[in-house]
Amino acid sequence: MHFIKPDINLDFMGKKYIAYTLSAVLILLGMAMLIYRGGPNKSVDFTGGWMIQIKLATSPTTQDASKIREVVLKPLALQDEGIPQVGNKAEYAIRIKESKDISKDTLQADIDKALKAGFGEGAEVQSLDYVGASVGKDLTTQALSIVFYTILLIAIYISGRFEKKWTMSIVMAVCLVIAILLGTSFGAGITWLIVIALIIAVVFCWILRLKYAMGAILSLVHDVAIVMGAFALTNREVSLTVVAAILTLIGYSLNDTIIVYDRIRENLRNATGKKDMVEIMNRSVNQTLSRTILTSGTVFITVAALYFLGGSVIHDFAFALLIGVVTGTYSSIYIASPLLLLWEDKPVKKGKKG
Repeated sequence: MHFIKPDINLDFMGKKYIAYTLSAVLILLGMAMLIYRGGPNKSVDFTGGWMIQIKLATSPTTQDASKIREVVLKPLALQDEGIPQVGNKAEYAIRIKESKDISKDTLQADIDKALKAGFGEGAEVQSLDYVGASVGKDLTTQALSIVFYTILLIAIYISGRFEKKWTMSIVMAVCLVIAILLGTSFGAGITWLIVIALIIAVVFCWILRLKYAMGAILSLVHDVAIVMGAFALTNREVSLTVVAAILTLIGYSLNDTIIVYDRIRENLRNATGKKDMVEIMNRSVNQTLSRTILTSGTVFITVAALYFLGGSVIHDFAFALLIGVVTGTYSSIYIASPLLLLWEDKPVKKGKKG
C-alpha cells in the first residue's frame, strides 16, 4: 500500500545538519532540566515508600482524590505522589514516599480509621505494601542495566546482521565487559559505568567501521535522552512502568531503523555505475517513507487514545510512548541514516553483485 507517491524524492540528507541542531537543542534542554531538578523524579519504586490501595463505599467522583488528601493523608502528615483511580470503581492507589519511621500495622490502622471517618464504614484499605530504600536502589540499578545492555546487545546484532562482522562485534563486546568489570572493581556507580561503556562502544564502532551499529546506538541513545528530557521538563515520575515503556520504545525505534537500513543496503548492492551515496540514502528513505508514515501514524493514534482515554494508571506509560513514537521515527530518518555518511559521503561504485 502506497500512501505516498512511489516516485517522491525529498532531500532528507540535505536537512541533516538542521536535524542534528534540533536534536542537540532538545537533548541539552532535557539535560539542563534534569540538572535543575536534581535528577529524574523517581517514583516509590526507586526511592522506597508505601504503596496503598483503598476502596470507597460510594460511587467514584472527580473530587475523591482531593478529599482523600484532605481527610486521610493531611491529618496523618503524609505526602502522596498521586492518587490514580484503579479501574472504573471507587478504588484508588496511593503512593507515599518514605517520610518517617512507622510500622505497617500502625499505618494501616490509622488510614483505615481516617477512611471510615471521612467516607463511611464501607471504606477500607485493600492492600498496603512497603518498598524499602535498599530495594528501590537495587531496582534503579537493574532498570538502568536493562536499558543499557539492551542497547549494546542490539548494537552487536546490527553489526553481525548488516555488516557480517560478527568477530568484530564479539571483540567489542569482550572489551566492554572488561571495561565494566574494571569500573566495578574501582567502585564506579552504574551511571558512570553506562557513560564509560557507551563512549567505548562508539569509539570501537568508529575504529572498526561498524557504521550501522554506531548509527543504531546513537539513535537509540538519542530517543531515550529526549524521552527522559520530556519527563524532566514536565516533572513526571519515572517508575518501573516508564522503564517498560522505554524498552518498548527501543524495540519500536530499532525496528524502524532496520527497515531503512535494509533498504539502504539493498540499494547499495544493486547500484550500477557511479552513484552518489547521498542520492542512494535519500532514495532509500523515500522508498520506505510510505511504510514509515502508515506504521508510525497508526501506532501514534493508538498510543494517543491510551494517553487521553486510558486513565491515570497508564498515563505516564502512554506519555513515554507518545514522545517515543515521534522521536523513534524521526531518529531513523534524520539520525541513524545520515550517520552512515560519516564514512562514505562520496560517490561509490557498485556492481550488481556488490
